[in-house]
Amino acid sequence: MAGTLERELTVLFRRARAASGELAREVHPGLEAAAYGLLVRLHEAEPERATDLAAYFGVGKATMSRQLRAMEQLGLVARDPDPADGRAYLMRLTDEGRERFARVRRARRERYLGQLAAWDPRDVAELARLLHRLNATQSG
Repeated sequence: MAGTLERELTVLFRRARAASGELAREVHPGLEAAAYGLLVRLHEAEPERATDLAAYFGVGKATMSRQLRAMEQLGLVARDPDPADGRAYLMRLTDEGRERFARVRRARRERYLGQLAAWDPRDVAELARLLHRLNATQSG
């Protein structure tokens, strides 16, 4: 069982990485693959401090700063002073970033629905529940 689980998760993660690269390029040709997940997080939890984003993704502050700076140069995110801490900044999507992300996300969701069209809706709901549980287990 552990071997099958490892194999299937490896395939899923490799495909997800490849898909993230494609999605990132759809948002903006200059966007690196890892940035798509960052757009998802900002869309769900903006505004958010760079240090909190780094902790959420389990990456270093320097890596997060580099990714955010690149996204800022592309006009997809902006930084605003954190009213709670004058030394810190809160990151948010720009209007352009939000529009580009929403367009790509709609297309991605349509692809998911197409891929899972033959599935029983209860199975799709169960898959979503189990993936959420897996993600919650890994975040702590």
